[in-house]
Amino acid sequence: MGNRLTPFVADQWYHCFNRGVDKRRTFMDVRDYERFLMLMYACNNAQAVHVSNFEQGIRSKRLSELLKKPREQQLVYFGAYSLMPNHYHMMLREKMDGGISSFMRKLGTAYTMYFNIRHERTGILFQGVFKSKHIDDDQYLSRVLSYIHANHAELHEPKWKSGVIRNRIALEKFLLEYRYSSLNDYTNIRAESTILDMQPVLEVAEVRPTLSELLKQARIYARETEE
Repeated sequence: MGNRLTPFVADQWYHCFNRGVDKRRTFMDVRDYERFLMLMYACNNAQAVHVSNFEQGIRSKRLSELLKKPREQQLVYFGAYSLMPNHYHMMLREKMDGGISSFMRKLGTAYTMYFNIRHERTGILFQGVFKSKHIDDDQYLSRVLSYIHANHAELHEPKWKSGVIRNRIALEKFLLEYRYSSLNDYTNIRAESTILDMQPVLEVAEVRPTLSELLKQARIYARETEE
């Protein structure tokens, strides 16, 4: 996974993200998405992770059952996430020194091993060391959170970042019903909510904005990032 030049600072949030090598798809179907969700939960663990303890009979067990498995001390606070066909976004804060790097290393290694075996391929899956951006104030945190929670709008409205939306009602429904984003969890508690640590986020950010405000803040962050 390589080494980071800048260490993560305790008690600070970070926007962490990566995409498939050569922009290839990293999630091919529901089974891949659910494996990654399970690993986000299982790998957030200071103890050595034996994935088999979580996935025994994964083909016959529901994801909701796997997300009830006990863990030891967690490595990170998990604020938000969005999984897209060829990339992911997460908002993380360290619970232990070196927690983010350790968690991301475990997650990347475990998922790549699974993906390569299942899809009969070899080599790296993601583009090297994951990228990260330091979130240094509450306003910036709100924008990152909005960007992560609006990210999957691209699957329904490809031009949303430029303000072109054909059907706002349909987009709002799509955003709220998308299974692989934590926007769901800040609206309704579900099995996947056990992945998250929502309270630290609720203390500093508006996590249930209107669709207009969500997209507005997400576009601001997108412009700043792309520039």
